[in-house]
Amino acid sequence: MRSLLPAVFSHVSWSTAPEEGPCYPSFVEAAKKIPLPSAYIEATDGACGGKPRIAGTRIKVSEVARRHAYQEQSPDEIIEAFPHLSLAQVHAALAYYYDHHDDIEAELRADDEFVTEMARRYAPNLLQK
Repeated sequence: MRSLLPAVFSHVSWSTAPEEGPCYPSFVEAAKKIPLPSAYIEATDGACGGKPRIAGTRIKVSEVARRHAYQEQSPDEIIEAFPHLSLAQVHAALAYYYDHHDDIEAELRADDEFVTEMARRYAPNLLQK
């Protein structure tokens, strides 16, 4: 196994730690080269109500989460709906959703309550016209 790992992780330094056993990778160097979900997700005042969104877009994490969790869309199907997104961006949004599940679910519930209230208030008036 040792002969295969350096080829797979050629960009990672290797060391030995007695408590871990011989030959485990030090992923610090590798991790610096991998964009973290936070590089893909941002929340700024004045954009999407300050809610977390995919960086450089107006697609909220909650929209990706709703499509995946409630409409059972795969990441590829989400990309079909939003072709300007990359697969990495969609997965970052899903990772953020799972890391902040309660907050995003609360946002989804609040959105649903808002839509229900607006429909209750204004839908009967629209039907009368």
